[in-house]
Amino acid sequence: MNERLSVSLDGELRDGRHIQVVRVYYEDTDFTGIVYHANYLRYMERGRTNYLRLIGANHRALFEQTEKEAPGFAFVVRSMSIDFLKPARMDDILRVISDPVEVKGASVTIRQRVMRGDELLVEAQVRVAFIAGGRARPIPRPLRIAMKADQDAAGQS
Repeated sequence: MNERLSVSLDGELRDGRHIQVVRVYYEDTDFTGIVYHANYLRYMERGRTNYLRLIGANHRALFEQTEKEAPGFAFVVRSMSIDFLKPARMDDILRVISDPVEVKGASVTIRQRVMRGDELLVEAQVRVAFIAGGRARPIPRPLRIAMKADQDAAGQS
């Protein structure tokens, strides 16, 4: 697969943030022509997943080390606070911006914003837990360091 195409599909890491571009399709809207509220959760999940993928994909050894320390690891949403501020409509081009806010123990808190140009449409604070073997585990050090590096970079811009 073309490396450039893969990177654009996964979004990009820039200044400690993950940015995912999403187009609103007809299927994303409700009968009023605006994005159905639950679809913002899908957009944000895609942003978080690709953020974690890019950390691992860009640092293959990091992913392999994490897998050794915690076989079958995953991140799951523990809690979410969300504000719906303005609606998006069919054919809008949105940016889902994910900023790591706090990395500690077995969880990471990520601030996510859905933007249309300079307009903030949706904002959420998402606490994601690290699990392995079906229960919460401390985030392995190499992965925690990679996420904290992103957190530090986001705080400086």
